[in-house]
Order: sequence, then structure tokens, then C-alpha cells
Amino acid sequence: MAEMNLIVRVVGKDLDGNKKIGESLRGIKGISHRISGIIANKFCEENGLAKGVKLGEIDNEKVRKLEEIVQDPAKHGLPRWSLNRQNDFETGKNTHLTMNELDFQLRNDFQRLAEIKSYRGLRHSWGLTVRGQKTRSTHRGKGGVVGVSKKDTTAAKKGAGPEKK
Repeated sequence: MAEMNLIVRVVGKDLDGNKKIGESLRGIKGISHRISGIIANKFCEENGLAKGVKLGEIDNEKVRKLEEIVQDPAKHGLPRWSLNRQNDFETGKNTHLTMNELDFQLRNDFQRLAEIKSYRGLRHSWGLTVRGQKTRSTHRGKGGVVGVSKKDTTAAKKGAGPEKK
């Protein structure tokens, strides 16, 4: 085998070359543990590699093939349910977005929902929970404090003395 690369660049992200392919792909935004395993299995199957091979052990040509699978998994026969953008609102296509494309598309989705004044869109724009969670006792970091406030201690000490008539 060739030399071991400690850092491998895939889809504009530096990944750890000491980890297995599936584990290191999780460092890319938009790729979870499930899709990373599916991509790694498909890549190893297409290139005749063992499933336990580390990312740093494969050569640059195979890294480009891996990057191609990550960018367009549907083209390589990955199941539709594993993609993160199924039946896109604008195009109707099934795609898998990663990194900045994913951020941009989510921002556009939330903006569209806020413009049509849907419940979800308004809650997103206000920075509140969207899926029915209770907010009375949790999610305190997003807004002001709710609850009992303490009295001023100096005012309490001055008024605590005995009253004179």
C-alpha cells in the first residue's frame, strides 16, 4: 500500500485519515452515521477494498471516486430514503446536500416558511422551539429569564428593623 495520509480532503473538508472511511465521513456536515456507513460500503464494494480500510490508506484517485459518491449518492445506486433532500419543494428531485449547500438550502426553506407566515416559519424566525416542546422550564438560553426574581437584599435589611411610633 501507499503511504498513510493523516489528513484527507473530501468535499472541502479535512477528514481524519486514521479512522475508517465510514467514521471519518461523519465529519462532513450533512452526512450522519447511517449514510456514512452506506457510502463506505458502496465505495469499498465498487473499488474492491476491505470494509475496515482507513481513509488515509487509499490513494488520491480513489479519494476522488469517494468524493463523487458523496456528492451524488443517488447516481451510484444508494437508496432514496437515505438522501437528506427528498422530493425537493422547488425541483421535485431527490438529492443529498452537504456543507454550504445544505446551510443555504435550509436558510431558504426557513425564509420561505416565514414569508408565507406558517407556524413553523414564524417559530423559526422567533428562535423558539418548532416541534411542540414545552418552553416554560427549558430552552432558557434563547430568551429572557422566566420565574421568580429575588428581592433586593439591601432594601430588605433596611426595612427589617423594629418600627417606632
